[in-house]
Amino acid sequence: MRGTRLWLILGLVAALAAGMIAAGCGDDDDEGGDTGSASTEDLGLLKEGTLSVGVDTPYPPFEIGQPPNMSGFDIQVMDAIADDLGLEVEYTATGFGTIFRDTANGQFDTAAAASDITSGRERVVDFTDPYYLSSTALVVAQGSDVASADDLAGAIVAVQDGTTQQDYAEAETDAGEVRGFPEAPNAVSALVTGQADALLLDQATAVDAVDKEGGAIEIAEEIPTDVFFGFAVAPENDALREAMNESIAAQKEDGRLDDAYAKYFDGAKAPEEVTSGTNELLTDD
Repeated sequence: MRGTRLWLILGLVAALAAGMIAAGCGDDDDEGGDTGSASTEDLGLLKEGTLSVGVDTPYPPFEIGQPPNMSGFDIQVMDAIADDLGLEVEYTATGFGTIFRDTANGQFDTAAAASDITSGRERVVDFTDPYYLSSTALVVAQGSDVASADDLAGAIVAVQDGTTQQDYAEAETDAGEVRGFPEAPNAVSALVTGQADALLLDQATAVDAVDKEGGAIEIAEEIPTDVFFGFAVAPENDALREAMNESIAAQKEDGRLDDAYAKYFDGAKAPEEVTSGTNELLTDD
């Protein structure tokens, strides 16, 4: 876990911004928004001029569809980052169980996968500053006797493999079995078809699933987790992480993050914990 480096980060961001401005002033014939090849090389990208992004999809409303035809909250924020950096963006679908290792090993420049920032994951990758505040939903079949996590003793609980919901189910409940599935829709299907007694899922994804299932399932409880989403970056690529942080800060300041929240979360605005938070402040003990 990184220590507090707030003033150092501010200096790096300022230096990066100055470099971008200088690159943009070099030739009157350059097109607007082009950061130039020198700055692209400075970001340590796999492919010049392209931001390579690993995604775990589908996971609505964060990742919707399949590459190259994708939308969703994470995608809108990531597209804006690429635009701010003057880069094309290329999405590649991969499994959530390997996405952090693949990012650390250089398969992608970054990962957009509704990823909670946790100390365990930060042993493998670094994360950008937060762009979303997460909570967990307990989902059950309509008419279930399960009303809260306290009622899960002996129950079969469906989760997506590798998620913080899986960690919660195993550590904080008396579930008889925590049954993992490779993708969130598989876990939802297990609940709908009676293979599981309950489901733990990100709140926003649970709302989407309840709407799509037409009354077959319902949210029994929202469990506050005070966990934030960040985009994963290889641990040695400080330049890319800080350039992405600069864009995330700009989106918080100019209202683009609020626009994304409003579009995908019923008109909500980004909470103050997100707009004022940085990864260093969130993870520093």
